[in-house]
Amino acid sequence: MKNLVLAALLAGGMMFAQTKKVVNSNIEWWGYKLAKTEASSHNGNVTLKAGDVVMKGNNIVGGTFSLDMTSINATDLSGEYQTKLNNHLKNGDFFETDKFPSATYKITSVKKNNDKAFPYMVNGTLTAKGKTNPVSFPAKISLNKGVLNMISDKFSFDRQKFGIAYASTAADVIVKDAIDMVINITAK
Repeated sequence: MKNLVLAALLAGGMMFAQTKKVVNSNIEWWGYKLAKTEASSHNGNVTLKAGDVVMKGNNIVGGTFSLDMTSINATDLSGEYQTKLNNHLKNGDFFETDKFPSATYKITSVKKNNDKAFPYMVNGTLTAKGKTNPVSFPAKISLNKGVLNMISDKFSFDRQKFGIAYASTAADVIVKDAIDMVINITAK
């Protein structure tokens, strides 16, 4: 009898929570020199290795996204300059991808907000270079025929909180602390 009750509870719990796997993604980033302007920035993308979104009914209640930091790529440059910047981003001055090949974002909650263009606030924690800090972003979220789409507005986080910093403080003055990102995922 106990096994029957336990099985019923587990089956009931599964009906409330559903995991959707990310099947398509586009993650863009912007980093800035001297001033936070387009003229003094670099931009590019990073690949999502794996991701899932946990839902109860039509509401997101969790999720995890694993970023392949070895894939970080500057798309505003080409040739030799692109290769130099990509290698620089992967070395110890920035993401140190030989020691920290992944970064992880975990959704802790999603709340409605008053922004009509991006009516949800996605709250969570970002772990990069072994350090975890809260990072939130505004997003548009839609669910249509079982397919979830989440598109963020451009949002910022402080790279210094994750130890993504030059060994020399003079170099950190040249590069702004804010890294901007836009996340676009589809899960089903």
